[in-house]
Amino acid sequence: MRALAPYPAYSQAMRILYGVVGEGMGHATRSRVLLEELTREHEVHIVVSGRAKDYLAQRFQNVRGIWGLTLAYQGNSVSKWQTLLQNLSGALKGWPHNLRQYLELVEDFRPDVVVSDFESFSYLFGRTHRLPVISVDNMQIINRCSHETALLSGFEDAFEGTRAIVKSKLPGCFHYLVTTFFYPPVRKERTTLLPSILRPEILEARSEPGEHLLVYQTATTNTSLPDILKQSGLPCRIYGMRRDLTGELQDGNLTYRPFSEQGFIDDLRTARAVVASGGYTLMSEAVYLHKPMLSIPVKGQFEQVLNALYLEKLGYGMYARELTLDGLREFLGRVPRCEEALKGYEQEGNVKMMAALREQIARAAEYKGRWWEEVEQVWGPRRGE
Repeated sequence: MRALAPYPAYSQAMRILYGVVGEGMGHATRSRVLLEELTREHEVHIVVSGRAKDYLAQRFQNVRGIWGLTLAYQGNSVSKWQTLLQNLSGALKGWPHNLRQYLELVEDFRPDVVVSDFESFSYLFGRTHRLPVISVDNMQIINRCSHETALLSGFEDAFEGTRAIVKSKLPGCFHYLVTTFFYPPVRKERTTLLPSILRPEILEARSEPGEHLLVYQTATTNTSLPDILKQSGLPCRIYGMRRDLTGELQDGNLTYRPFSEQGFIDDLRTARAVVASGGYTLMSEAVYLHKPMLSIPVKGQFEQVLNALYLEKLGYGMYARELTLDGLREFLGRVPRCEEALKGYEQEGNVKMMAALREQIARAAEYKGRWWEEVEQVWGPRRGE
């Protein structure tokens, strides 16, 4: 494929279809930051699934709920069988609903360009209508960068399996903007690594030393966690495990808290350290606020393992396959060293990402109607990259 044209001086307002995957809230909070800027400059319609739909609908107009794949958990693992059954059941109602949304977009909106945060509906819409698709997410680092053999030792099969899935998710995009706090070598063209996108509330938060552990769990089924935290004797402020709470619940040294964005940020900025899975969003926020993190990735999600491996390699925290009392004590012993390593971390991810996204949108405007033809000339009509 020939090289893309230089960045053009293109300031015309455009119609943008923005897709956000709804599994987990990290994609929604990241997209919110970009959408606040894009909606000031362009006409934007948002397609989003899951809990993220309500979050974005409170903040933006033209938000369309779609059906998307979800994960089912057992303990601190993804249950493949329950996930399959859950999605087969959801698809019976979800696909007809998505078709209605698709037809309405064709008839009423007719976008010029698509931006996708690891979301398939918007990507497929863009490909069907020969629109440039710009990928904005952290997952593509798995496929579009090189990772040291030593780092992946023991995880080779999981890495290759996950890489194949990520590669097939959004193939042949116009450009890939990848958010990250670690920087492996880029191995594919049309790929730009950029610092993490952070909520304004995180950017405004002032990090302070504290004594408590901030504990966040996506899976409510991880029932062994509280017993280990109790044995530590440390004050722990726990989010995510009891989603039905309407008020604070005290259990010895454990404080279960209902979700509150400001309350969570306050507990994060004043924490001694963080105990959580390997989700990218919270990890990037902890790194920005210089909070050491013990990462216990959800089993079956190698993307979280990779995040945790880089976190430990950089000295910002510790990776553990599962939480044990000995492992927690080992991590607490490392906290001073992690704090020292984190002192030098600084970033301006929001500014750099918006500049890069504006540039790619402007370039995509020049390629509208031609991009997929060029992709297919090189890779064939069904392959992409």
